[in-house]
Amino acid sequence: MYELEIIAFDIESCKVIEQCGGSRIELCANPREGGTTPSPGMIKQARAASSIQLFPIIRPRGGDFLYSTEEIESMITDIEWCKSVGCDGVVIGVLNTNGDVDMEACARLVEAAGTLQVTFHRAFDRVRDPFKSLEDIIALGCRRILTSGLHPTAMEGASMIGKLIDSAANRITIMAGSGVRSDNVQSLAKTTRATAFHSSARIEIGSKMNFKNTDMKEELRLTTVDSTEIKRLKHKLDEYFEFK
Repeated sequence: MYELEIIAFDIESCKVIEQCGGSRIELCANPREGGTTPSPGMIKQARAASSIQLFPIIRPRGGDFLYSTEEIESMITDIEWCKSVGCDGVVIGVLNTNGDVDMEACARLVEAAGTLQVTFHRAFDRVRDPFKSLEDIIALGCRRILTSGLHPTAMEGASMIGKLIDSAANRITIMAGSGVRSDNVQSLAKTTRATAFHSSARIEIGSKMNFKNTDMKEELRLTTVDSTEIKRLKHKLDEYFEFK
């Protein structure tokens, strides 16, 4: 009745997400950049570590979503690798300078994906005209759009998410993401009528190293998932969609 996608920034998180009832993993590197393409080795090991849907993000760098020809070629290569190791989908997004979806570049990425599902990521939240871009993304053949409703968080953009769901008319899944937590997911579901949700459920943990060079004056912390939060999210969604 609903989808619960959780971001994994490390391989151990993939195991936890599956164990806690997540529907899908969005696999990313570099959380402080908003997520970039994981390495081939990380993708392969993540696939081996979990059996639920695995969607690596295809984003060669942080920053904006305007990419060079060479970056598009690198993205195609990354998609081909994802296909070869048994991923279920990929997450993409390319824009033009005017804030429209780059149809030519995205069509090449979708073509490279072949039978893999394609999600258009939060590049969507930077578009000039969300309803035109919605139609463009549907025309490309993408299966879902991840969006916070063109605002920093999904709760702030809830009204727009609801309008996009209406305009989509079941032709594509609108997945609400950014700031989605167990304490607001029921309210978000009620306000937007969304049935797909995306959360990082993230926590930061300290290094497990016994020796630390204090002269470096640093604290090396790992971004991972909070199993308790994933379980709470699932419980809240189970409760809402059973009793709404």
